[in-house]
Amino acid sequence: MSTPIGSINSVYTFSRAGSDLVGSAVGAGDESQLDAITVDTAQSASGARVTWKQTVRKPLRLNLEFDVEVDAGEMNGRSRAGRLPQTKVSGRRRIDPRKEEL
Repeated sequence: MSTPIGSINSVYTFSRAGSDLVGSAVGAGDESQLDAITVDTAQSASGARVTWKQTVRKPLRLNLEFDVEVDAGEMNGRSRAGRLPQTKVSGRRRIDPRKEEL
């Protein structure tokens, strides 16, 4: 994430738990669970629109809402924390060879 206080790098993990999609994030010395994950393939021209909520505690406590487009292993979009300005989000897929690809 590109924020006004600098870039924050995190590793996001998404997996299936039955029919649900669950996720977590590790970054900036903090680990948090992702809530309200939705995937909408109808809202994206070429991939999927993914949204989720996340509470972080470091570098400060924030309730974030993410809205990204995922296509061919690339993720681009934004996050927002309340009334603060939107933050650009980008990333790329890293596949753990020990786990099944989603």
